[in-house]
Amino acid sequence: MNSTRIVLSGYGGQGIITASILLAEAAALYEQLNAVQSQSYGPEARGGATRADVIISDQPIRFPKVMNPHILVCLSQEAYNRFWGIIRPGGLLLVDKKFVHVDQKVEARQQVVDMYQSVLKEIGNPIVFNICMLGALVGMTGLVRAESIKELLQAKVPPEFVGINLMALDIGLKLAQSL
Repeated sequence: MNSTRIVLSGYGGQGIITASILLAEAAALYEQLNAVQSQSYGPEARGGATRADVIISDQPIRFPKVMNPHILVCLSQEAYNRFWGIIRPGGLLLVDKKFVHVDQKVEARQQVVDMYQSVLKEIGNPIVFNICMLGALVGMTGLVRAESIKELLQAKVPPEFVGINLMALDIGLKLAQSL
């Protein structure tokens, strides 16, 4: 594995930071890998730009910031417009169909996935859109086992919300299988 550098981006309120923390914790706590997570966001509580960096490695991590990610996730047009150029050639660019119109040619695999609408259709509540994205990401990349994310959700999410989060994760995993 060595190291995989990931940037998750979108706008405040989409759960980008929560998803990045879950990914890093699943790697460190359940996969015995090294992981770091850092974040930056605009001054607005909701609606401002949000970016979270995650590095997962089987080696020591010497610098926590991601410059040229292997994986870039964009859940808003603003995030896509700002970050599409940083994706490493041969990497993976994952975007949501509802929020991002892909109009740049990159030397990476671009996956436009209907995550938001799938969550809305199957669950009826977009609050777990970020967990669906995490499921799609894990399903497409194998960064961590889906079981690790499930165990972490059961440990960290209030009991009354575990079910909806597990459903969203499964939706994302199924979307990844269909690609």
